[in-house]
Amino acid sequence: MIRGLKKLPKRAGLGIFYVLALSLALLVIFHTNTLADPHTEMLKKICGCILIGVSCVLVFFWYDRLLVLPVELYNSRKLIKRLSINDFKKRYAGSYMGIVWALAQPVVTVVMYYIVFDRVFQSRAQAVSDGVEVPYVLFLTAGLVPWFFFSEALTNGTTSLLEYNYLVKKVLFKISILPIIKIIAAMFIHVFFICVLLFIACVYGYYPSIYWLQLIYYVGCEFILVLSISYATCAIVVFFRDLLQIINIGLQLFQWATPILWNLDIVPDKYKWIFKLNPMTYIVEGYRNAIYGDTWFFEHFYSSTYFWIFVVAVFCIGSLIFKRSKPHFADVL
Repeated sequence: MIRGLKKLPKRAGLGIFYVLALSLALLVIFHTNTLADPHTEMLKKICGCILIGVSCVLVFFWYDRLLVLPVELYNSRKLIKRLSINDFKKRYAGSYMGIVWALAQPVVTVVMYYIVFDRVFQSRAQAVSDGVEVPYVLFLTAGLVPWFFFSEALTNGTTSLLEYNYLVKKVLFKISILPIIKIIAAMFIHVFFICVLLFIACVYGYYPSIYWLQLIYYVGCEFILVLSISYATCAIVVFFRDLLQIINIGLQLFQWATPILWNLDIVPDKYKWIFKLNPMTYIVEGYRNAIYGDTWFFEHFYSSTYFWIFVVAVFCIGSLIFKRSKPHFADVL
């Protein structure tokens, strides 16, 4: 039924997953942070173990259905690459300025925020760890660059089935690759803005370091996060077109709930956990730590663990919604 996975029996696959889950649970249990509140640490350990246990139960019952989507994507990797490049080129075909339009809006947004907050309101430098202060334009750009990608990729991924409805109606075409095609196309622009971010960092004296390699990790985190969400939203929007408008409004609200224009350090410690439930907080703070924070992602153990548990859960839910809705796409479109 699933080509390419017949060599790995269900029992072996579950065994590997359970070993990894047990290893993660042991890391959560034995991880210690001497600076943290003991009661808060214990609560984090209990919640982490509960989430890992629930995931083990769900994977046991839904193993075959959860593997369908990853295998289809892997088997279609060459087609995905070709269609992603074509999608990116097609988006700006017939325009005199072409790709310049894709770059103009985010650049103008960064410049406007910089003028308003740094020049007009005289925002002070944003304090980070160890009392180091960072120029606001670098602080702002490091937050906006991942947000631009998340916003564009989620919107494009959500409308992927609607845009390629003629392919959805083809019986032999694997429509599961359509959301990832749109997200990879958005990634091309994102890579350009990462280069702009690194240039700005160098201008302000933050030169290349080994910590910059973490950007590869955080880009991968954001890619998988938005892909996981897109599988659910692209399936739902086929039947409920108003979802796209809801997402657009939600993104505007979500931007202010993410520490992009403001510093997470201004939030009292007892309320920080609420904002850290937002997975984009992990991404935005990760970009900043990689550029000028001089800290590794594994130093934020609980945040990294929560993020990946959240992403895996969203991907499982999204893939199940997509798989169950798939037979009805052609009829509605």
